Amino acid sequence: MRLFIIVALISITVYTAGFGVTLWKEKQKISALAVFFLTLAIIVLPFFSIL
Repeated sequence: MRLFIIVALISITVYTAGFGVTLWKEKQKISALAVFFLTLAIIVLPFFSIL
């Protein structure tokens, strides 16, 4: 189960980062920065869980 959670988080992180890159290329810099902060939150928050 833990492996499934890790794979799901990695795939969500990659997808979200890719969306941020797409926004950056479309000259929507502020939105891209918000998405990159969301990506950072997805990466960091699992370390604060009590699983």
